[in-house]
Order: sequence, then structure tokens, then C-alpha cells
Amino acid sequence: MKKIEAVIAHQKIDTVVEALKKIGVGGFTILDAKGWGKADRSQMTGQRGTSSYTAGFNIKNYIIIVVDDSIVDKVITTIVGAAGTDSPGDGKIFISTVEDAIDIGSKQKGIHAI
Repeated sequence: MKKIEAVIAHQKIDTVVEALKKIGVGGFTILDAKGWGKADRSQMTGQRGTSSYTAGFNIKNYIIIVVDDSIVDKVITTIVGAAGTDSPGDGKIFISTVEDAIDIGSKQKGIHAI
């Protein structure tokens, strides 16, 4: 099993979620996040538009997915296709090995837990 962690632009979360559902990903966790990297940060305006400043961080979403090794490439291709705009700040994907998983409710282990 592999854990795929993707940091994507907040505006792309609905597109990515729908794409993951279409390929049959059974479940995932989405967290709100703030990030600082290559993307330009947003310009913010104060009350009544009298002042402006650059945001310290960009708004991102962090998606965590655990899948069978056989569909890792498909999931990655799907995320890149749905979240990518060929611009700095589109996000990152990290992949790591998961030794085991346990479903707390059903007590199933391994691939059956995901």
C-alpha cells in the first residue's frame, strides 16, 4: 500500500475530488492548509479598500489517500491532470509506503482496511 499526500491550490479541490471519485478511489481525507512556496501570494485589501498588503501564505488543501500499489500511477496522473495549470504553486505530491492499515470499525487489516 502507498500513502499519497497532495498539496493543491484551494480552487482546484472540487475538480480533484470529482476526478478521484471517477477513477474509483474509495476514500480520502482533506485538510485545509496554508503554504508558502513558489506561487505569488494573494494581494489583500483592508476595510473600505483603503489599504492593501500581501498575504503571508497561500490557501491550500492537503489530501491524504492510501491506495493499493496497483493504482498509484493512476491516482497520481488523475491528481496532476485535475490540479495542474502548468504554473508555479500548483502543488506537490508525496508518496510513501504504508506497512499496514487497520479499520477501527470492522477490525479488518491490510488492503481490506482501505
